[in-house]
Amino acid sequence: MAAGPAPEVQFTEALARECCELKGISLQIFMRKLLPCLLLVCFAALPPALTADTIVEEIIARINNQIVTRTEYLRSKEQLRQEAQQQDPGNVDKIVAEKDKDVLRDLIDQQLLLDKGKDLGITADTDLIKRLDEMRKDMKLESMEDLEKAAVSQGISFEDFKQNLRTQIITQQVISKEVGSRMAISKEELQQFYDEHKSQMEQPEQVRLSELLVSTEKKNKDAAAGDEQQLAAAKAKAEDLLAQIKKGAAFDEIAKKNSDGPTAAQGGDLGYFKRGTLAKELEDRTFAMKPGAVSDVIRTKQGFVILKVTEHQTAGVPPLSEIEPKVQEAIYMQKLQPALRAYLLKLREDAYIKIAPGYVDTGASPNQTAPVETTAKDAGAKELKKKKKKLGII
Repeated sequence: MAAGPAPEVQFTEALARECCELKGISLQIFMRKLLPCLLLVCFAALPPALTADTIVEEIIARINNQIVTRTEYLRSKEQLRQEAQQQDPGNVDKIVAEKDKDVLRDLIDQQLLLDKGKDLGITADTDLIKRLDEMRKDMKLESMEDLEKAAVSQGISFEDFKQNLRTQIITQQVISKEVGSRMAISKEELQQFYDEHKSQMEQPEQVRLSELLVSTEKKNKDAAAGDEQQLAAAKAKAEDLLAQIKKGAAFDEIAKKNSDGPTAAQGGDLGYFKRGTLAKELEDRTFAMKPGAVSDVIRTKQGFVILKVTEHQTAGVPPLSEIEPKVQEAIYMQKLQPALRAYLLKLREDAYIKIAPGYVDTGASPNQTAPVETTAKDAGAKELKKKKKKLGII
């Protein structure tokens, strides 16, 4: 098996995946539209610390006891442009023009969801540790300190990255609990969606594979290139792992603990392969296997590999019974956007929101009441008063 990328490169790749992948409830498509400020914020440069000579920061919005500064607003606008550049380099200006007006709305949405998460007692502590540990395992790093070093080597503040990841997890959980869990999809809706989108569901024949690799690459550079003893030991290990699987051990768990492949953290999942994309020998072998079947130990250039066919899709439009979860997800995402916007409107009506002149919250509710200034010295006022020392208040 060829040597993998350096830890710092792996961290950048893993970080990009974390900003796009949402575990549990599948929200990746919509969250990308709703909270663009989360997608690239891990890479954004932090504003310099305030000094005695620094010009007072402008606050453009207050949401309950929190604020949105002009610096944050401009940073989000720049992140939108960077995302548009990655998405469609030829239409950057068009994409930015369409979404630019909603930048402040998205920042307010985010803060409202975080406030709601606090009310619900969602801290994301456990999920944050789990997500970071998954990254560490995926990058095959020994400790969290190694993960932090990989971040620092890319000029990324590890503490800021963790905070942004925590924010992402909290907003996901609030949406799942408050919006997603209250949506129901009937069998009639499933059938109707399936009938109306059949042309989009046509697929080629393909198999989904998982691998368990026992590498024969030399970990000790001084070892002889053709060390027969090492080859024998690797083969024996692979045969033993195969025996455990045949006795009932879960393939993905065995792969997570023992595979030397880059997909070990994912239980060996390699994804889908169409005909013509695998070596002829592997294609003939895997396409003849039934879902759930496991191959014998196969010798490759990287070592000894065991393959499992987790899915075998036939060519054409699959029956609804085979793709019902995917159809449910598509309908869910279709219904989620309006349901979430309605929920955010309600949060706005129950919140204290003040926008500076010249700025617009495109998600504002017509039923929002204008905030009333008071002199009450409640906890919130105290918190805002503390911020006055460094920040200009609207």
